[in-house]
Amino acid sequence: MAKIIRKNLISPCPCAICSAMKIETLIIGAGAAGMMCAAHAGRGVLVVDHAKAPGEKIRISGGGRCNFTNLHTSPANFISQNKHFSKSALGRYTQWDFIALVDQHRIAWHEKTLGQLFCDDSAKDIIAMLRAEMDKAGAQLWLHTEVGEIGHDGTHFQVTLIRDGRHIQVETKNLVVACGGKSIPKMGATGLGYQIAAQFGVPVVTPRPGLVPLTFSDERFKPLAGVATPARVSTQGVSFDEAVLFTHRGLSGPAVLQVSSYWHESVPIQINLNPMGDLFGALQSHRQSDGRKALTTVLGLHLPARLVDFLRADLPLEGNIADQSDSKLKALCDALSAWSLMPAGSEGYRTAEVTLGGVDTDALSSKTMETKAVAGLYFIGECVDVTGWLGGYNFQWAWSSGWAAGQAIRAA
Repeated sequence: MAKIIRKNLISPCPCAICSAMKIETLIIGAGAAGMMCAAHAGRGVLVVDHAKAPGEKIRISGGGRCNFTNLHTSPANFISQNKHFSKSALGRYTQWDFIALVDQHRIAWHEKTLGQLFCDDSAKDIIAMLRAEMDKAGAQLWLHTEVGEIGHDGTHFQVTLIRDGRHIQVETKNLVVACGGKSIPKMGATGLGYQIAAQFGVPVVTPRPGLVPLTFSDERFKPLAGVATPARVSTQGVSFDEAVLFTHRGLSGPAVLQVSSYWHESVPIQINLNPMGDLFGALQSHRQSDGRKALTTVLGLHLPARLVDFLRADLPLEGNIADQSDSKLKALCDALSAWSLMPAGSEGYRTAEVTLGGVDTDALSSKTMETKAVAGLYFIGECVDVTGWLGGYNFQWAWSSGWAAGQAIRAA
């Protein structure tokens, strides 16, 4: 192996084929967490990724405008076997800190709904900002680079990188795993982080798809594909009030995606199509003013007409509104408020926005993200068993966990 020419700087091998090098920190994954860590970890940092460009999930997020954080971020917005683990990182690098960084780079942004912040222009602005911060810190980025064998001699890691057909042996004091989970494999997700964890005896909470559409084996909602409506969706004691979108395969939309992270197979979900609880009074008023109109016509003023037509198979919707007694209207509203459904499954990692589960937080320091058993080994971002709600929370976890690891490495 080559000698370190200058402390804390990447030291290339002097040989002609550049087959070996020593560095301070190797970060696997040029996503949100990896780039954030690189910007704060000090000198001698190399970030590697097999993708052709950094921050691909950032680029496609938020319809191309990146929902980069949420004003309401708190530990309560995250799912983990240890609900307290995220408090340290989120409390020391907050949404306000990231907003200040965005403002510093003069990136215009706006709040959409429920505290969700988006770029006015393009998600590429966030990627450019992170790259600028990496450049300022002196971090290098290698794309089109595969990770081969990883070893450890008790003090340093030996990692084989494959780049441009060459095998480069890297010796590093710190190894940061920031390569995400299994979600959206077409973008290169592989679950490599879990393999590295297993190699070093770091336990992993079984991964599963999160923020994912739910499916039904009978394709019952195919006639409703494209219809959306406000609703409250519940399962296992949690509820979300946002839109539901009917698809050819089942259910999607923000409310369903949120609930999917709590849903398990063989557990029903409940959909409340009257989330504001005001439908009964509205129908009573219509009975006085529009008595000669069909019940379905009146109901179509409050729910999508195609959905009303679909519900006729299961609910008594015949006759005029004037013919409906209070008890019938109340029974109808109760039924619309408690629509119980049993999904067959989900669309899986193919469309899941995140991966639930991951590296067990009991094996990590909540302050530094370093493993307790192996000095210098860090796990950050999505590959850790911390998963946020829909709406910018997962990006904030990437920023916060990446910052925490970077600060710890810099201070070591």
